[in-house]
Amino acid sequence: MNWIFLIIAGLFEVAFAFCLGKTKEATGTEMYLWYAGFLVSLMISMGLLIKVTQTMPIGTVYVVWTGIGAIGTVLVGILVFKEPASFMRLFFLTTLIVSIIGLKVVTD
Repeated sequence: MNWIFLIIAGLFEVAFAFCLGKTKEATGTEMYLWYAGFLVSLMISMGLLIKVTQTMPIGTVYVVWTGIGAIGTVLVGILVFKEPASFMRLFFLTTLIVSIIGLKVVTD
């Protein structure tokens, strides 16, 4: 169950990064709504992260959480914000995914 909470926490990390990206495009009330989305996503992500670290090794938890956030944020950047998808960028993103899977395999 903790792995599920950790994945959800990582997805909310992606959500708060997405909200930050959207604030650059917004003005007025819309900008404040994106900031509110950022704060809500941040609180949920951190709350779940705290819960998971109570029963899992902090090193594994933090690497997986930041990895999900990094991978998700890069993909959101490419798909939503039209950032470049160069071969080397995707190559290193793939190595990050393989590393996260490796940590999952070797963690009790």
